[in-house]
Amino acid sequence: MAGTSDTLETLDDAVAAAAFRRLVRHLRQRHDAQNIDLMGLSGFCRNCLADWIREAGYEGDKAAARELIHGMPMDEWKDRYQSPATPEQLERMEASVAKNRVD
Repeated sequence: MAGTSDTLETLDDAVAAAAFRRLVRHLRQRHDAQNIDLMGLSGFCRNCLADWIREAGYEGDKAAARELIHGMPMDEWKDRYQSPATPEQLERMEASVAKNRVD
């Protein structure tokens, strides 16, 4: 947001952390919300959250970050909850992710 003030930066870190933890716990309960559908609708998913915590300074590797977000190892989560993506889901995801790109 070049040239503008982002009031989000005024949010207390403890409040932001509590909201983030609530979001992660919510996603841990909503296994029906597939990552591919989250990507298709909002352009981010659980794996993005794992990437973002690493970018923010989490010292664990990619697998550890994903386990933290998913609440279990990624392979276990995929085996239990992930269904194969349809061509339509992949198309929606690609269109949605394209909106994330900032010029």
